[in-house]
Amino acid sequence: MSRKHFRRHDAPLDSDDLRKCHVVLDAICEEFEIEPGSEEAARIAAITIELYQQGVRDVGHLKHIVDAARGLDLDRDGTKP
Repeated sequence: MSRKHFRRHDAPLDSDDLRKCHVVLDAICEEFEIEPGSEEAARIAAITIELYQQGVRDVGHLKHIVDAARGLDLDRDGTKP
């Protein structure tokens, strides 16, 4: 009998996982005035899901890393810290 080794990255996301990723996507889109459904929003969603599957499960931490990954981690005046 063969055993398939299942990596966490390959595990399907459940509704709670998707809800957390959607919270991050919505927050980033709202904060940076990115149109939901746009190409930029799709890139942010893909990064969010990828990081979540890699084990970044805390919503605040996930948002921070996604901001940094997209180069969106800006001060309120629009300049990088």
